[in-house]
Amino acid sequence: MRCAGVDNVALDRARERGLSVMRVPAYDPLSISEHAAAMMMSLNRHLSESRDRLRLGNFSLNGLVGTSMRGKTVGIVGTGKIGRGFAKICRDGFQMRVLGFDKFQKDDFQGEYVSLDELYAQSDVISLHLPLTPETKGLINKKTIEKLKEGVILINTSRGALVEARAAIDGLVSGRIGALGLDVYENENKLFFKDFSSLGTKERMLAWDETMAILGSMPQVLVTPHTAFLTREALNEIATTTANNLAAFFAADAPLRGDSVVVDARE
Repeated sequence: MRCAGVDNVALDRARERGLSVMRVPAYDPLSISEHAAAMMMSLNRHLSESRDRLRLGNFSLNGLVGTSMRGKTVGIVGTGKIGRGFAKICRDGFQMRVLGFDKFQKDDFQGEYVSLDELYAQSDVISLHLPLTPETKGLINKKTIEKLKEGVILINTSRGALVEARAAIDGLVSGRIGALGLDVYENENKLFFKDFSSLGTKERMLAWDETMAILGSMPQVLVTPHTAFLTREALNEIATTTANNLAAFFAADAPLRGDSVVVDARE
């Protein structure tokens, strides 16, 4: 059986039932870094809104003024491979000042580590690159949104439950959050990877998600359905590593080892 994300697997139950669990530890992490950068620029320069207007024959410039990213401050919460890749894009590509927060600081992070509150207060753009844990769940909530710099662009390409969506909507309405980019969503399991467009009204209402409907109606919000990883390079790496994991599992006489192993039922 395959699934997306180890956090969707009941690891304790797998151990109890003697099931091995293996993962793809990395699959072209820069694909996700690039997606975060694309969301940042699309929101900053109102690209989605421009396209929507064009389809209606509206070529007005009203409300489409963006800002130059040069000299702006980006805060990166979580400086693993994806976060560090995004930092490099922002620093080298856009000449931005880069701040970072991580419990486990990396020597090769191309930025300045600060406290989370300092990052919230100083950042014009905040990008989340954290795993979902009890500690990080609801990281962006009503209280933390009050700490953000007015008009911040907030990007989440990691795990949906890091951001409390209703609190984010309130932040957008108040202007504390200037724009929101989500490739993940706290209730995405009910929506993402599914096509509701051909369903009848009754079926669509059964699947209705009011919070997502509100987000989708807001011009300063960009939602993509968990596609940050979706590049040819990443798909090739996922397929190759999955095949190698299976080969190792069926060939191994000894307990499995390596970054791909989460639960080895043979131990």
